[in-house]
This record gives sequence, structure tokens and C-alpha cells, in this order.
Amino acid sequence: MPTEPVPQGPTPATAAPEGPTAPTRRTFIATGTAVGTTVVAGGVLGTGLLPGSEAAAAASAPSSRLSLTVNGTRHTVTVDNRTSLLDLLREHLGLTGSKKGCDAGACGACTVLVDGRRQNACLTLAVRMEGAEVTTIEGLADGDQLHALQQAFIDQDAFQCGYCTPGQILSGVACIQEGHTRSPEEIAEWMSGNICRCGCYPKIVSAVQQAAGKK
Repeated sequence: MPTEPVPQGPTPATAAPEGPTAPTRRTFIATGTAVGTTVVAGGVLGTGLLPGSEAAAAASAPSSRLSLTVNGTRHTVTVDNRTSLLDLLREHLGLTGSKKGCDAGACGACTVLVDGRRQNACLTLAVRMEGAEVTTIEGLADGDQLHALQQAFIDQDAFQCGYCTPGQILSGVACIQEGHTRSPEEIAEWMSGNICRCGCYPKIVSAVQQAAGKK
């Protein structure tokens, strides 16, 4: 017996299964980015790194009041206990002749005289300078009359870029006062804590010899 034809028509849509579906790559990346941003922001906020917090921390840091003589002038200042002598000179007293090179005591660009002895200002805490007498490059000349070693550096052309020159001159002054000028080799040895990246060492030695009256 013939069967009746089955009517043809659109296949009914299959209902989507209920419940959560697997994330697509796009939604995974978007979700991960949002979560990461929230974690980072939460970490920053949680550590208190808000605008102005560093200034607030600095304001609450222990400070001390001290008096010292710099280039013959008495100064009384209040500084953060962590302040170096170099930063005291440059940032508080405006004496920028002493240079910040390595800031680790290795190059000698910050050399000053403390009570007549050479010292790396970047390694020296300002609070330890109570009652000290400090001489910087600004205090060597007598008015318009240059110090003998300053003039010798000019005469011997003992500098190029000039960045290390203030420290070289202060170290050279101490080298002469200490009596370490008997030979070029001795001068070079006792000036070895001051680095010249331009390589003017022979001329620096000649300048120290001239100022010491050995040339």
C-alpha cells in the first residue's frame, strides 16, 4: 500500500542547551584584562601610592637642625636625616659647583674639603657636618684672584668637558697640602680617586705640579 509523502519544510531549530557556555577567545581576553587591571589598581591603592603620598612621607621623615661653615659663611639649616652633604650644598645652599657624578663615591666629581681633608660629599650625611668647615670649588678663589691650582688647570689645559674639574681641583689642593707631589707618579697615585672620562690625566698631573711649584 503506497504511503503518503512526508511534507517537506524547514527543519526546526534546535534549542540551545541551558546553562553556561564555554568562553570565546575574545571574551577570555577581555575578562582577563579587566581582572588584571583591577588587581594592579588594587595593589597600587593598597600600598598607599596615591598622588602626594611620597611628599607626605618625606614631610614626616626625621629631620635635624645643624650649623656648619661653608666657604667661610656660617649656615644653620634643617634637613632630612637622609640628606647627603652633596645635596645639602646643591639643593639647599645653591652651590652647584660640586657635581653629582656616580652618586656612589667612585668618581670623585663631588670631592670637597671638610676641615681641610678631601671627602666625597655624596657619601657623607649632612647631619654629621655639625660644626664642620667645608670648602667647595666656589670658595677657592679670592675675589677675582683664582687659586693657584685653578689657574694651573687653565694654563695646562687640564680639562675638556669640565664635569670632573671641580672635584679634581679640590682633590689636587689637598694633594698639595698633604705633600704628595714629589713626582708625577706620586701625584697620579694620590689623585687616582678622581676619574676624568675625557682622559686628561697627564695635563691634570702637570697642573698639580705647577701649583705645587714643581714645574
